Amino acid sequence: MADDDQRRFAPATQRNREPILAVLRDVFPKAGKVLEIASGSGEHAVHFARAFPALQWQPTDPADDARTSIDAWVAAEGVGNILPALPLDAAGDNWPVAQADAIVCINMIHISPWEATLGLMRGAARVLPEGAPLFLYGPYRREGHVIEPSNAAFDESLRSRDPRWGLRLLEDVSACADENGLALREVIEMPANNLSVVFMKR
Repeated sequence: MADDDQRRFAPATQRNREPILAVLRDVFPKAGKVLEIASGSGEHAVHFARAFPALQWQPTDPADDARTSIDAWVAAEGVGNILPALPLDAAGDNWPVAQADAIVCINMIHISPWEATLGLMRGAARVLPEGAPLFLYGPYRREGHVIEPSNAAFDESLRSRDPRWGLRLLEDVSACADENGLALREVIEMPANNLSVVFMKR
């Protein structure tokens, strides 16, 4: 790797991208624009955009270094259906994207203040047309389920780093979505005690 390589590497993306892709194949529209919230390193963007050449992929992230990494990944991989990364704070109401045919948000909700989830649901309600999906992936707590030891330890670690972070109760996330016109369609068990959660705009 060259010293001036600005790509960031997140090992978890190598492990979870194929299981996530298998779910997305049943979720995404045949064509249109996918808005990715909190794209991070950009590794997911290049992998998924390559798998869906008929879709235009719009990565976003509030962090400058993340957007630099995303664009560096796109340049290195030569994926032609990915737009330049945009700054987007999920908690805010001034999103730089006015319309999308699907929204993807991977591993953000537990590593951000609750306000980011509230903003995500408001934003999804604004930009998605009727019947379009919002796809979430990550670890959650659930009513009636004993939290897995690994997730309990992860939750404690997150809260020690920032008391505003932590694994959210899926029922709280679903209630927030419902208040914004997003209906829960499916919850899918994923490897490593994660969930794929699919909402549809009513």
